[in-house]
Amino acid sequence: MSRLASWLQGVRPILFPRSLRYQLISRILLILAGLLVIIGLSQYLFMERFIYQNRAAAIQRQVQSVPGEVWGRLTESGRRIPAEPFVFFPSASVAYVDKQGDFTVLSTNGSESVNSVPRLSDNDYRRAAERPRRGKPLFRIVNGAGGEQLVVLQAVRSFQGSGGVVQVATGTAPLKAELRRQVLLYSALAFAALLGALLLFLPVIRRTLTPLSRMVETVERIDSGKLNERLPEPVGPMEIDRLSHSFNRMLARLESSFRAEQESRERMRRFVSDASHELRTPLTSIHGFLEVLLRGAASDPNQLDKALRGMYGESERINKLVRDLLQLAKADRMPDAQLEAAELGPILHEMEPQFKLLAGERRVLFDLQPTNQLQLDADKVKQIALNLFQNAIQHTSPIGGMITVAVRPRQDGAELAVVDNGTGIAPEHLPHLFERFYRIDSSRARTHGGAGLGLAISRSLAELHGGTIRAESRDGEGSAFIVFFPYSSDEDNGKAVTTASNVD
Repeated sequence: MSRLASWLQGVRPILFPRSLRYQLISRILLILAGLLVIIGLSQYLFMERFIYQNRAAAIQRQVQSVPGEVWGRLTESGRRIPAEPFVFFPSASVAYVDKQGDFTVLSTNGSESVNSVPRLSDNDYRRAAERPRRGKPLFRIVNGAGGEQLVVLQAVRSFQGSGGVVQVATGTAPLKAELRRQVLLYSALAFAALLGALLLFLPVIRRTLTPLSRMVETVERIDSGKLNERLPEPVGPMEIDRLSHSFNRMLARLESSFRAEQESRERMRRFVSDASHELRTPLTSIHGFLEVLLRGAASDPNQLDKALRGMYGESERINKLVRDLLQLAKADRMPDAQLEAAELGPILHEMEPQFKLLAGERRVLFDLQPTNQLQLDADKVKQIALNLFQNAIQHTSPIGGMITVAVRPRQDGAELAVVDNGTGIAPEHLPHLFERFYRIDSSRARTHGGAGLGLAISRSLAELHGGTIRAESRDGEGSAFIVFFPYSSDEDNGKAVTTASNVD
């Protein structure tokens, strides 16, 4: 049993291949063969009826060609009955039935006796006598001693009005032989048609399935890791074009998601590395101060005060870094802003005392031009401005430094600009300024307590308002950080004031 099962498993792929091409060909040929069989059976039944009817019509014409008086004389008393095979029907038996129903055998086919001549029912003879002479012949297929025979009945009449029914019975063997020849011919033609269909369908189906084969090859390359591969479209058949289009859109989304996941993992790796590095620096300083105190410096008031102040400063750095990290994580996870209609200038005007206090000896200029109302979150706008102002302070000299805070209207919104006359930024650093933990001069940033998160936070807060942030600078000529706040979609942009010029 197990051998049979294994043999069937080995033969199954040969008899029933899984290839779509051969499945289509086999199913098409199977359907075609079924149609040919149905047509053949229908033709066989039709041809059998046609051959019998055609032979009966020929016998009818032969009977009608003999005058009616001849049939009457053949049955006169004293005549030798039956006679030799009838001259008109050498291979058939002939009988005559008169009006009284007397059945007289006129001749036999030479190989049968009188008793073997078939005789039908009286009802058949009566129906034959009543049928028109020029109508369709009445015939029956009967099985007698001599085998299957075709019996034809035809009414005949003489000029004197007497008449009867002539019966001609002939064997169906020649008719069956002709029918078999027709069936064999049809079978040969059907087999040739199937063979021709196979030879024609193979290249046609191969050509039709070419786009599908290309799709399979492309998918195999994609499966090996080439997500940038795309299926060709359009290729011809509507269904394959739709499949290619849908598959390409799915691949685009998959490639985008995969790239986003890779970027997210890389950002997370850099974030953890940078955050660990930033936390390690103040923790190392605190650890160093504690070691100094444990070695006896705690008994010296000056050393103790210096160590405590140092630890306090480092703890402030840790506290600020943790707050910034939490804010960035919150912005990434669930961005939220309490937007209300407000003007940009008055919000910054409230921060003027704070800016001047933070600036120290630096000059602070305000250029707050009036704008239309915007949808703003005042606290987040203040945080953006404070981050940009502190960044300007870190890169501006305490003596001779100047920082300008400007608000300028645009046709589609308003701009907040913080401009300084500091050292400026080299062109290669400008594209990376708003990345997390990115610093131009790490040693200087650590001196001022920066961790490279202020500009990244400012960008996230600007995007919450639907705005953008950019930097313009030349090395050694100062820098300008510009935040754009757009009008909301339901406001009339036509009410906006004149477009402001770019910050120099």
